[in-house]
Amino acid sequence: MKALQCIELGGPEKLVVNEIADPIIADDHVIIEVKSASVNFPDVLMIQGLYQFQPPLPFIPGGESAGVITELGKGVEGFNIGDKVFAATGVGGICEKILAHKNNVRHIPDDMDFEIAAALSVTYGTSIYALKQRANLRAGETLLVLGASGGVGLATVQLGKAMGARVIAAASTQEKVDICIENGADEGFIYPSGNLDRDQQKELSNKIKELTGGMGPNVIYDPVGGTYAEPCLRSIAWDGRYLVIGFAAGADQIPKMPLNLTLLKGCQIVGVFWGAWTGMFPEENQKNFEELFEMYKNGKIDPSPSDKFTLDTAADAIAHLKDRKAKGKVVINL
Repeated sequence: MKALQCIELGGPEKLVVNEIADPIIADDHVIIEVKSASVNFPDVLMIQGLYQFQPPLPFIPGGESAGVITELGKGVEGFNIGDKVFAATGVGGICEKILAHKNNVRHIPDDMDFEIAAALSVTYGTSIYALKQRANLRAGETLLVLGASGGVGLATVQLGKAMGARVIAAASTQEKVDICIENGADEGFIYPSGNLDRDQQKELSNKIKELTGGMGPNVIYDPVGGTYAEPCLRSIAWDGRYLVIGFAAGADQIPKMPLNLTLLKGCQIVGVFWGAWTGMFPEENQKNFEELFEMYKNGKIDPSPSDKFTLDTAADAIAHLKDRKAKGKVVINL
């Protein structure tokens, strides 16, 4: 089978499409003929050796995929050969066939195609867990989303509105802000890009306070980190929840927060590690997906990809995300 492989650490230009052996079925696993896979920011970090969990070389990037089951291992129940499914595996998805553990596989609803299913799993799974289980977002609260035009950002904008929040989207260009407004954000603003100096940090904090009438957002969703983190925390409302999603600004810019701010604001800094939680609480995770399916059915969320690539151009898909060109979800169709 063909697969996109990382054979040496580096940028997307180092990735190659190779012919490799088909996966071999194992107990409690299924083999899926992949129809669509999607790209997430951890893929950008992983191929450079910058992610917190690094698979050994060579490896296949791609944390989520969708397709048709072709083989069933011993111990697998509830699935049949020919079933349409999607899988969140963390790695290994950008290939023609993937071996996936049964706990990471779910049926695709009848009203959902492969592209949508591939685009739904990680971003919406992470974001609903963040807003529901970690932040306990309530209707009427204000939600600030950083990096709001990216995959997880747009998912969070849509979910925040579906959960009854007032959503403020922060992005790097007016075009990206406009996309967020189209996806349900109540307001949006442009923040400066790059490494913010003290004056820019103060301006960012003041802008957030201005948009919230001086009260600050109740929940901040931060997949960016870097020098954006502290000024956002300074703007948070009393009893606010600051969600740590990831560090798109770079692993070398993981912020160190002044803990006195949590005392002064009576707020919480909350880590969001969806992958670990799904393993510990699979039943709760399944309930989240059932809720997502219902939202999709009712038109409250739209995981439609914004950019599409093929297996032969899959490295370009990861470069597209790395270069901040994506305005939503990036998928690879096989």
